[in-house]
Amino acid sequence: MKRSELAFTLLLVPLDFFSLLAAASAAFFLRFHPAFTAIRPVIFDLTYEQYLKIATPLVLIWIVVFAFSGLYAAHRTRIASELSRVVLACSASMALVFGILFFSRELFESRFIALASWGLSVIFVSVARLVVRGLQRSLLRLGIGTHRLVVIGKNATADALVEDFKKKARFGFRVVGHFASFDKALSKRLTQMAREDKLDEVILADSEASGETRLALISLTESEHLGFLFTADLFGAAVGRSVHHTYAGVPVIEVQKTPLDGWGAIYKRLFDIAGSLLLIVLTSPIMLLTAIAIKLDSRGPVFFAKIDKNMPSVRIGQNGKAFRYFKFRSMVPGTHFMRYKELANQDIRKGTPMVKIKNDPRVTRVGRFIRTYSIDELPEFFLVFAGRMSLVGPRPHLPEEVEKYRPEHRKVHTVKPGITGMAQISGRADLDFEDEVRLDTFYIEHWNPWLDFYILFKTPLVILFRKEKGVY
Repeated sequence: MKRSELAFTLLLVPLDFFSLLAAASAAFFLRFHPAFTAIRPVIFDLTYEQYLKIATPLVLIWIVVFAFSGLYAAHRTRIASELSRVVLACSASMALVFGILFFSRELFESRFIALASWGLSVIFVSVARLVVRGLQRSLLRLGIGTHRLVVIGKNATADALVEDFKKKARFGFRVVGHFASFDKALSKRLTQMAREDKLDEVILADSEASGETRLALISLTESEHLGFLFTADLFGAAVGRSVHHTYAGVPVIEVQKTPLDGWGAIYKRLFDIAGSLLLIVLTSPIMLLTAIAIKLDSRGPVFFAKIDKNMPSVRIGQNGKAFRYFKFRSMVPGTHFMRYKELANQDIRKGTPMVKIKNDPRVTRVGRFIRTYSIDELPEFFLVFAGRMSLVGPRPHLPEEVEKYRPEHRKVHTVKPGITGMAQISGRADLDFEDEVRLDTFYIEHWNPWLDFYILFKTPLVILFRKEKGVY
């Protein structure tokens, strides 16, 4: 999902809140307008300030009903469908308010204000959402937030989709390639386009495509972090979570790879900001003492931010993109590449992309201690706060290690890398690499907030009572 789509989704909540509050306020002042008081005088005593104290919590209840009605879904929806949901959600919310009015004697008695609030809320919320969608479509026409799409298939269905996407910019797709079939040459080309940031999604519109071709395309889009859609006449095995769309009269199914999209991504980012800030404050005394100990123990910088020959230290993050990485230094400076040369014969994870040296001679005395208790990773809280990492997720690996990944391994880059994760609470460095990938894949496909809390709670227990010995 594009950042612009996430921004618009997030914008809808405060926009609805103020639209509903404006509708409630308009209904209140409308009741006191001479045109209405002449018909029926006001027989209750209620100031606007008192009214707001009643209306504001009721508006919050409406927002909850809106959420359960799917009005904050992150996937693309038609305007007609969205407006019909607005009417239904407002009606359900008002029914709930009438129930509260019936059973409560403390709320005001004005059926006019209640009914006017219902009608005005439908109008105000609908108009506000039409403005937002209009702005979003205007940005799409300018190419902002557009999904760059490749269509695979040479038939009437594929041709209709390509033609419709070209004519209707409001769909948010820009066709950057149309190919008759999927083969090794196209696989290589799509991979190159993805890595050059020229492609966002692939749609398979070939009903005659073999199961092998479909699986190969799914594997490619997984490994290169591309969206994958297919026309509804494909009845292969169920794949991930799906959302149904209709373009050019053709049913299309979008595969969603993780719950960490849309509101999941928004929630996780807010949680990371708050959590990392709190943990930075709580661990700052430990980090200060660690920095002093590192300086007293050995020559060199406090942080491991550069490798040999003054090269910056980088890790591979979300969508396979590299980011600058640092943590507390635990080794003698300038010895990074020894792991591939002098110490290669001590690698206990040969046959996998990862390199782990048993009883690594490069590790300093302080380094051995801070690694055992994962203190060297405390500066990563700053990377989480900056948005490069997350508190929970697959561990970030070196570019040279990622180069050795098989396509199915690259799914771990669907989300931001984390300080801790499923693999870290299930065996740490003793885990087989394939098991580590399997656990990280499970996390990506089954994420929920409680899983993050569980992993964060269990991590310190694993560090304290299941310490790694002799492996670094």
